[in-house]
Amino acid sequence: MNILSRDSLPRGGFAGIEETRLVKDAQIGGKADTWDGLGSFVYLADARYVPFGESGMHPHLEVDVITIMLEGRLTHEGSMEHGQSMVANQAQVQRAGGEGFDHNEINPDESRTRLLQVWALPETAGSSAGYKIYDTNDGQLHRIYGGNSEQSKNFDSHTVIDTGLVYKDFVVKRTRETLIYVVNGEAIINGQVVKDGDLIRADVIDLKVISEEAHLTLISLDN
Repeated sequence: MNILSRDSLPRGGFAGIEETRLVKDAQIGGKADTWDGLGSFVYLADARYVPFGESGMHPHLEVDVITIMLEGRLTHEGSMEHGQSMVANQAQVQRAGGEGFDHNEINPDESRTRLLQVWALPETAGSSAGYKIYDTNDGQLHRIYGGNSEQSKNFDSHTVIDTGLVYKDFVVKRTRETLIYVVNGEAIINGQVVKDGDLIRADVIDLKVISEEAHLTLISLDN
């Protein structure tokens, strides 16, 4: 099991966003201080929007952009679902495909907003752009990305992402390579305590939440 601590990495950002990049895969220009991803998952940043900060309108093409809300609110502007709002413990997934999309994410409040920014590369080029939003606040993990092309709940991929706010004594067991990011809580994974801002990579996962609550995001390959 390997652990990468957010606080061991440099803090950067752009526009109205401050962020720490933990995963930037070599295939998109990653360097030695960040981890490679897994499957089609290539990027993860723990980000905060400054008060009233925004990303600025910008385009994406042939990438799936996943926003996992942790604290505060965001207002979404763009070529898909313009005017959609997000709150803590929701997740927004935008597929650019070959069609592409433009978007601007805005913090409407005078307090900071925290989120995870995740990118995955689509397995089939040239698909239509699409948008999905999920609620993940009921004490369970929710699949927000991945699955076969015959289902429509999530955008299809052999890489799967599960996320959610869970509570004390929640247990996860897996026997395949998995990346886990822990937010706002603590857990024991394979006998070792992990905390907010820890990214874990392991081939076997035996996890138990030990704080009153924690937000977990898990990335793995579908069996």
